[in-house]
Amino acid sequence: MVTIPGITATKVQHPWQGKRVAYLGDSITDPKNKGAKKHYWAYLQEMLGVTPYVYAVSGRQWNDIPRQAEQLKKEHGNDFDAIIIFIGTNDYNAGVPIGKWFTEDSTQVLAAIHKPKAVVTRMKRTMVMNDSTYCGRINIALSTLKKMFPTKQIVMLTPIHRAVANFNDKNIQPTEEYQNECGEYLDRYVNSVKEAGNIWALPVIDLNSTCGLYPVLDEFSQYFHDQNTDRLHPNDAGHIRIAKTLFYQLLSLPCTFDN
Repeated sequence: MVTIPGITATKVQHPWQGKRVAYLGDSITDPKNKGAKKHYWAYLQEMLGVTPYVYAVSGRQWNDIPRQAEQLKKEHGNDFDAIIIFIGTNDYNAGVPIGKWFTEDSTQVLAAIHKPKAVVTRMKRTMVMNDSTYCGRINIALSTLKKMFPTKQIVMLTPIHRAVANFNDKNIQPTEEYQNECGEYLDRYVNSVKEAGNIWALPVIDLNSTCGLYPVLDEFSQYFHDQNTDRLHPNDAGHIRIAKTLFYQLLSLPCTFDN
């Protein structure tokens, strides 16, 4: 049971309390990443008793989600409660084109709307399924997950804001104020995740806005690994902020759909 600040004498059972949650994503979730001693999912474990199954890998993009899902299936089958996906910042950095969600073609279909049935000509849209675009990668990943785990809650998190990451002479990532190699800003990748939620009937938690982390400003460097070389990976303070945001955002979502 948790007490909600500002609501007198009211206690609510958090729907994610004591659940088993798989985390898919990139370095911000990867336990091997040294940007923080403890990641947001470890803080959620402390806050809610959530058992974490972490499959995120540093540097990975949306096209790695099916592989992570296969590993989850191999190791746990259906013996878990929900999936959280937190990925996309590396697609932006790599300059993956946004692309389109659908193609459209004219075709014929049988219909009957307040008149006798007949074959009519209509436009039909078809999901783009290729890993050369951001939308295509997300379509493949979410199709895979929904087919593999149709009874599970799946929640997507938008990529958070990012500033400079200067790791070595062959890995210098400019701040989000700059377009990437294909001429897109980070917010196109953030908004695409929101669009995917509607397309694939999945909830989206917009961490980009709700967690408040904004490393472009020097005042927020305190939440990141290194103010001069790494304002991409949150430190412990940044992960605590993400975890607290998720704690409250997840209150509005069921973790399971059991009777």
